[in-house]
Amino acid sequence: MVPPHYIRLKHLKSIIFLLVFFFSSLSNARDLAEIKADGVLRHIGIPYANFIIIYEDGNKTIVDGFDVELMKGFAEHLGLEYQYIKGSWSNAFTLLTGRNAHYANTGLVRGHVIHEIQGDLLASGTTILPWRKEVVDFSTDYFPSAVWLIARTDSSLKPITPSGSVTQDIIAVKKLIKDHNVLAMKQTCLDPDLYDLYDTEANIILPVTELKLNEMIPAILNNDAESTLLDVPDILIALEKWPGETKVIGPISEDQKMGVAFRKDSPELRKAFNQYLKGIQLTGEYNLLVKKYYPSVFHFYPDFFKI
Repeated sequence: MVPPHYIRLKHLKSIIFLLVFFFSSLSNARDLAEIKADGVLRHIGIPYANFIIIYEDGNKTIVDGFDVELMKGFAEHLGLEYQYIKGSWSNAFTLLTGRNAHYANTGLVRGHVIHEIQGDLLASGTTILPWRKEVVDFSTDYFPSAVWLIARTDSSLKPITPSGSVTQDIIAVKKLIKDHNVLAMKQTCLDPDLYDLYDTEANIILPVTELKLNEMIPAILNNDAESTLLDVPDILIALEKWPGETKVIGPISEDQKMGVAFRKDSPELRKAFNQYLKGIQLTGEYNLLVKKYYPSVFHFYPDFFKI
């Protein structure tokens, strides 16, 4: 039999370890003054659409993309070095805040896992969703989005006729997908729970292994499903990359916006970014960056990018 005092000592050591880890994690939570003192801006990003592009050039890994250029510009504006921190949709908010959280069924679920904070901000074409706003603070929105249903051209699903009301169009699309296979992805803006898709009686397919968002179209072209949810940035790329192989059926969500995510205890960093964003929008530098990575978005959302 293990002596009671040994059990108490073991529990005490566990508690001390957790407290040390927790306060160590908090020490990495920095606002603008601490970041400037350190001299490095740490950018958490997830390979996605053209926001974050990672590729190999010989023996060198290159990190590029819209958000990489945007954050490098912000770091230079602040007189800081830039550091990229690779994340995934399942851990990005944990790397930013030190606590895990996710959306399930109808709302936010806060986990009890304490993790080392590794980044100062998350910029990866991140959709501003209500549950995420409970976890982080977002910058001024900087890119338009929405979630639509995309199908292979050989699918029996037919594009809806726009009614002039996004709400009515969503209802029409949801009626169409009954008994059809729809590929979706949890813990992203393509989470079926966000749009009550299980109520449509569609056959919702979740990837057995974690896919990247830019792998959703290749998955349906590989007959993993008949259709998939996709957001605007990926749709723009897909229409150019796979012309004639897919068709847009209609919207699943109302209009959405994307923004840069900050910890709630980093208000000065968020304020500095919003000021920087406004400045490059006024000079036209921002629109040039958008045009480089998403040239066709101006045709779909002309008003959003007006100065």
